[in-house]
Amino acid sequence: MAYFDAASAAPLHPVARQALSASLDEGWADPARLHREGRKARMLLDAAREAAAEAVGCRADEVVFTSSGTRAVHTGVAGALAGRRRVGRHLIVSAVEHSCVLHSAQVWEAEGGPVTRIPVDRTGAVDPSAYAAALRPDTALACLQSANHEVGTVQPVAEVAGACRAAGVPLLVDAAQSLGWGPVGGDWSLLTASAHKWGGPPGVGLLVVRKGVRFAAPGPVDERESGRAPGFENIPAIVAAVASLRAVRAEADREAARLRALTERIRARVPELVPDAEVVGDAERRLPGIVTFSCLYVDGEALLHELDRAGFSVSSGSSCTSSTLTPSHVLEAMGVLSEGNVRVSLPPGAAEADVERFLQVLPGAVAGVREKLGAAAPATAVRARELLVDSLGKRCPIPVIELAKVIGDVPVGGTVRVLSDDEAARLDIPAWCEMRGQEYAGEEPAERGVAYLVRRVS
Repeated sequence: MAYFDAASAAPLHPVARQALSASLDEGWADPARLHREGRKARMLLDAAREAAAEAVGCRADEVVFTSSGTRAVHTGVAGALAGRRRVGRHLIVSAVEHSCVLHSAQVWEAEGGPVTRIPVDRTGAVDPSAYAAALRPDTALACLQSANHEVGTVQPVAEVAGACRAAGVPLLVDAAQSLGWGPVGGDWSLLTASAHKWGGPPGVGLLVVRKGVRFAAPGPVDERESGRAPGFENIPAIVAAVASLRAVRAEADREAARLRALTERIRARVPELVPDAEVVGDAERRLPGIVTFSCLYVDGEALLHELDRAGFSVSSGSSCTSSTLTPSHVLEAMGVLSEGNVRVSLPPGAAEADVERFLQVLPGAVAGVREKLGAAAPATAVRARELLVDSLGKRCPIPVIELAKVIGDVPVGGTVRVLSDDEAARLDIPAWCEMRGQEYAGEEPAERGVAYLVRRVS
């Protein structure tokens, strides 16, 4: 089985496994105690903190170990907002942040805090000037990921951090996807990360709060981790997490070049091998191991099952792979196709032969899913120069498939009106128009669902 979902969780690094096993015998005691076993545990914890600080590029007393990357984000956002409550309550996030950041923003908004969401372009990148323009006298905190978890686009952190620093606003950087590849540049104020993203054990997060940043830890506090992460430290897991971070950093330059070549091969060949496929994300400013593409007329969940049966573990941002049946917020913010979305995220050590076999299997898998979905004939009714396609009750990509079938039945300048009650159609139909050179004319309310208007121009 070829595991191509490292952006969700990387396989445990051999160094992490060794460090975890070794520290189980030495790091089980309470590091707050003064007896021999406690001192051994404290030495392991202090050494791990020093090594983590070196990898991040900060002081050791600025590093806190948490129970997960999500906990680090929630604590970091809440603590920074509480620490600057006298300044104001305004929070800035990008539209493509990880869900844990957006969940923190939603909670803050529900409590009356104003939130500005910065849009992105079609590559998934923010414009630093948009952050600068959003800064206000009452801005308490800004958040920006170092690189996107779904499409791999690297964000202009240094430029945004500079604008925030000039305005006296702290910037929290979610570095979960990028920290294994190198430190985050720029004059940021807070940083979070998660060990299972770089091959460490799950259940270890990093929270870095620079000296001088006003911070008030949320909830009850105790004497551990500077009062910012209550509870007994999992020292064996922390030691393994930091050991694996150092190990992947030592291999990062060489492995990044190798994985970048493999993902460039996928980016180039997927559009050649699969008709009506769109590769998304920035072609240059991206993480080495992530490549994401979407395929028209494909159910994402069905495609993932086909690839799984063929021996490939990949993930997807398609609406049909989630219980909510809504598109990925990242793909939606980018305004790109969400149908048949596949994210390939190669772990360190991924074999070139597995990538080649994936490219051989993919066209047949897509064709098979399309064949299954293309059997149903759309219900159409002719209205002079307009066709009505009733796709109510049908989930994407069916509405788009039915649109594609009938667009040639209206003359140039004619309109196809697609009725749909699937939220994903609001993203996928405009994306289809852009890919196929047709004009998306907007949407209108209907008795049931929404009517999406497409004008034939070629």
